[in-house]
Amino acid sequence: MFEKIFKLKEHGTNEKTEIIAGITTFLAMAYILAVNPSILGNVMDANGVFMATALASAIATFIMAFWANYPIALSAGMGLNAYFAFTVCLGELGGEENAFTIALTAVLVEGIIFILMSACKFREQIINGIPQNLKFGITTGIGLFIAFIGLQGAGIAITDSSTLVALGNFNSPQVVLALIGFMIIATLSHFNIKGSVLIGILATWILGLIAEALGWYVVDIDAGVYSLVPNFSQGIHLGGLGATAFKFNFGWAAKHIISFIAIVFSFLFVDLFDTVGTVVGVADKAGLLDKDGKLPRAGRVFMADAIGTTVGACLGTSTVTSFVESSAGVAEGGKTGMSSFVTGLLFILSLFLSPIFLAIPSFATAPALVYVGMLMFSSAAKISFNGEIADTASAYMAILMMPLTYSIANGIMFGVITWVTLKVCTGKFKDVNPIMWIVFVLFTLRIISLAKGFM
Repeated sequence: MFEKIFKLKEHGTNEKTEIIAGITTFLAMAYILAVNPSILGNVMDANGVFMATALASAIATFIMAFWANYPIALSAGMGLNAYFAFTVCLGELGGEENAFTIALTAVLVEGIIFILMSACKFREQIINGIPQNLKFGITTGIGLFIAFIGLQGAGIAITDSSTLVALGNFNSPQVVLALIGFMIIATLSHFNIKGSVLIGILATWILGLIAEALGWYVVDIDAGVYSLVPNFSQGIHLGGLGATAFKFNFGWAAKHIISFIAIVFSFLFVDLFDTVGTVVGVADKAGLLDKDGKLPRAGRVFMADAIGTTVGACLGTSTVTSFVESSAGVAEGGKTGMSSFVTGLLFILSLFLSPIFLAIPSFATAPALVYVGMLMFSSAAKISFNGEIADTASAYMAILMMPLTYSIANGIMFGVITWVTLKVCTGKFKDVNPIMWIVFVLFTLRIISLAKGFM
């Protein structure tokens, strides 16, 4: 049956290899089931987010498996979830009641736009129009932003009235255990241990349980310090989706159309880079690109991603996108959608382990955020600093502004505006393609909106 559906022999693989690859991919990316509720739980129900993440991941990955037949798994994108929670809900919409409903509406609209763009192959045109240096700069900046959030979640980086940020208290078990967790992940990765990120999260959590049992980690609910012991007494809350599913606010969007468009565009723009870069990178590693370096059935791949985003918004999670951790499964020999099918099944099974994932604290997921941030930061090595000033400066501004203004959108905005402006100032305005002009105008309108206090 699997041979007929996924054409295993044609791709030079077999069922055993694909099963192992699917399990490996899940182990490499299962940390999202702990991290996403931890991040989005700041603005919405964590239990519902867990259920939404698991279901949306499974559905999107199944679509990728059966329709596109690629070994690529999908889930709520790192960076995009941080933008959803911290930049949009707690930042731009900080004064709005149930701000997450507005953000979910933006993700839904983004998904619908992606479906239309995928249908007319416009996504590929946009990606081809973005300068390579700026792409690498955006990926690097997102890595720093994610890592910074991880440092904050563990209390390693804290607020300081004089210097804005400072080093946390090393008497805190959260700080010490998070740093140990990062070392565990890095060490396991060095020895190519599959699932090193997930193992690191679990190991840090277990150390936390020991610290709680010994009295070092003290539970103080009033201070936001909760017990690390899973609470199975209330059962598996499969009804948690009631707090997140189909929670849209089209009324606010209609009344604040400029602000809403800016939020949608930021989601859209970040997801473009995340998806295309991941898909091409994983496909290249699996030997699935054709002789011209193009991706067969690219339209189906992007459509699966777009549908995943739409389904995720309906269930109650931030943008669902292709995961670069799929490359771990590819490294194990995965070449077809069968490995994605296995990964999707494991996401379904994870639904029945929600008390465990929801008991995992932010200091245990912090090592994963810092480590994934390091992986994304590696794109800095691909940036050319010896080329034109527009390419160099735009990448630099994207990297600089994301963590220091606590906004992925700001980094992208300054990167694009810097590139176009310097191209014009250096007399090379003919290098600016129509797509970049459109993006430049949209971000210029966003700056005007910020200046006028509309956002």
